[in-house]
Amino acid sequence: MDPVLRLIIIIVQSYLIGSIPNALIIGKRFFGIDVRTVGSGNMGSTNVSRTLGWKAGLAVQLLDIAKGLLAVLLVAYFFDSEMPFVNYTPFEDETVVGLIAGISAVLGHMWSVFAGFKGGKGMNTSLGMLLAVAPVEVAVGLGIFLVILFASGYVSLGSIAAAVIIPSTMAFRYNVLGISIQGYHTLVFFLIALSTIVIYAHRSNVKRLLAGTENRFSKLMIFKRDA
Repeated sequence: MDPVLRLIIIIVQSYLIGSIPNALIIGKRFFGIDVRTVGSGNMGSTNVSRTLGWKAGLAVQLLDIAKGLLAVLLVAYFFDSEMPFVNYTPFEDETVVGLIAGISAVLGHMWSVFAGFKGGKGMNTSLGMLLAVAPVEVAVGLGIFLVILFASGYVSLGSIAAAVIIPSTMAFRYNVLGISIQGYHTLVFFLIALSTIVIYAHRSNVKRLLAGTENRFSKLMIFKRDA
């Protein structure tokens, strides 16, 4: 198969995987509710948790994470060593295609072809993809997310902070701690681009946070409760 055609197939395949509207499916199948018409109208795990309950929200979160991870893992079955372009990065060809597949899945989640090009904020699908390429940074980002969530109750604030901290952690490890990271100069810019996409998707949340009108999960504010 022509390598360009193969890459196009991988991109389309990954976009379609990311486009699977788990929130919409679970809402309609088990609750008879279109999540686009309740709460914030967002098809992410946060809105599902707030409107349909934490169990439904957790199911959506895990399924959305799986989309990003699956998109990257499936590359091994559809890709061979022949790239459709010259690979100027220090990564192996399969890793480069995996990154492309992961971003395609995130874009599919945010603009789902199966849901009128609407979707979630992309955080969970990004997390699934990053588990395969930057596990240390994901662990740090997850820790920051949980601290902010348990302190403030704001999922959006935690997500934005995690999006910032993930590429920052990689830069700190490489430039300050002197840790060798293969392909750092490629991967860090990829992480910055992905974080920018996620933060842009949260722009409405930023406005509500600044206005003091953002919804929060007060029951999760365990740090404040302990204080």
